[in-house]
Amino acid sequence: MQTKYHYHQTQSPHEPRETLPTMYDLPSENPEEPGLPDEFHDLQPELLRLTFRPANYSPEEIFSGSDLNLYYDLNHHSWYKRPDWFGVVGISRFYKNEDLRLSYVMWQEMVAPTVVVELLSPGTEKEDLGTSIRNSNEPPTKWEVYEQILQIPYYVVFDRYNDQLRAFALRNGVYQELKLTQPRIWIPQLELGLGLWTGEYDRKNRLWLRWYDDQEEWILTPTECSNIAQEQLEGERQRAEAERQRAEAEKLRSQRLEELLRSHGIDPNA
Repeated sequence: MQTKYHYHQTQSPHEPRETLPTMYDLPSENPEEPGLPDEFHDLQPELLRLTFRPANYSPEEIFSGSDLNLYYDLNHHSWYKRPDWFGVVGISRFYKNEDLRLSYVMWQEMVAPTVVVELLSPGTEKEDLGTSIRNSNEPPTKWEVYEQILQIPYYVVFDRYNDQLRAFALRNGVYQELKLTQPRIWIPQLELGLGLWTGEYDRKNRLWLRWYDDQEEWILTPTECSNIAQEQLEGERQRAEAERQRAEAEKLRSQRLEELLRSHGIDPNA
């Protein structure tokens, strides 16, 4: 004898967008592979790259990477970290001066980053801040790699959920947290500073990390430079048009004055 079970689904009186989980309930971070990029992890590193222009290095000697595998151990070729963003100076922009990089391999590049930035996310916070505990057979954490193996001079951590900026500088081989009186860090080796800027980037107005120069002026992106150039050209065009109109008005005034003098029997050229 076969038994049939009947299931009747009741239609919800609410729309799915009101009852089903939202993006806040279903984040992009995978618990089994933490740190997968969300939209902020795409935009923020790009803004850092566009404004990373150390004045004491030519563009050909500057490289920055985001979400790029950073291989650091000659004896363990499969060990790598994937910083949200890192900057290197004194090295060719291209691999062997000719190719785009597939990864950053320390035993070939031979130059460690000067600064690395991690954007905190729920799945990576402990490792990013050096509070996670690992087993002896596991690879070192990001903190251990940045501090002890690569000895990266500056390590910056930004938590966009509470807009907290923290910076660590390498002192005697150990990271020491810098006491920030304002959300800005000056890096002498780069003649650049990194700070929190409130403004619109990619049509989103919020707090962003970006670089500033020794005059404490935010370094402009190519798009911002283009917009300013267009505004200047438009200003010059408007000034030229205003000058043309002024000249036309002056010419018309002179013509009317001549006509008035002639109407009174006076030679305007006398």
